[in-house]
Amino acid sequence: MRWLIRFLFKALVGFLGLSLGLVLLFKFLPVPVTATMLMDENGITKDWTSLSNIDRSMVRAVIAAEDGKFCLHEGFDREAIEKAIESNRQGGRIRGGSTISQQSAKNVFLWQGGGYVRKGFEAWFTVLIEQIWGKRRIMEVYLNVAETGIGTYGVEAGAQRYFDKSAASLTPLEAARMAAALPLPKERSVKNPRGWLARHGNTISARIGAVGRDGLDSCVYR
Repeated sequence: MRWLIRFLFKALVGFLGLSLGLVLLFKFLPVPVTATMLMDENGITKDWTSLSNIDRSMVRAVIAAEDGKFCLHEGFDREAIEKAIESNRQGGRIRGGSTISQQSAKNVFLWQGGGYVRKGFEAWFTVLIEQIWGKRRIMEVYLNVAETGIGTYGVEAGAQRYFDKSAASLTPLEAARMAAALPLPKERSVKNPRGWLARHGNTISARIGAVGRDGLDSCVYR
């Protein structure tokens, strides 16, 4: 029993040290690869680019589509989590529980899929990146590692793939269409959306202006 306790203690200390070291490292260096990328059978197309080379419309689009309270919370949207729990309790589909910070933590350090164990690790890494990276770096990493299409990662690679241009030159509508596809990038069309997806992209595009007027992206650029 003592051997087991010592082993578990050392494993815990090792995990804490490793996780802290990785978060500190990626505060300054580009994330080279993620578990999701390595497990992608379609290969990897990516092109890391600094946030200063990504049009502000893209930042506003993902805030409008994914996390309207990005600049207000400390990593977790309690209201969204409560709604997700209630939906799960009633047997409904869980929607909107994860913030951009949580998605960044998952995408960089963990794997896709659910489960309480992964959610626990996700929460730990979310706290770390909120405290160490800050909002601007979280947004920069998110926009560089998020899957934007089949075998395509990051908004720069996505912009080149869909619009033959740099992420620095995206229009609000183009940014909105990319943001609309983020939840299901392998299934949702960016270039020629139809029906609900086209309307959803138009809605996000309209919200981009509101994000700017209300300063919902202020924590990224101040």
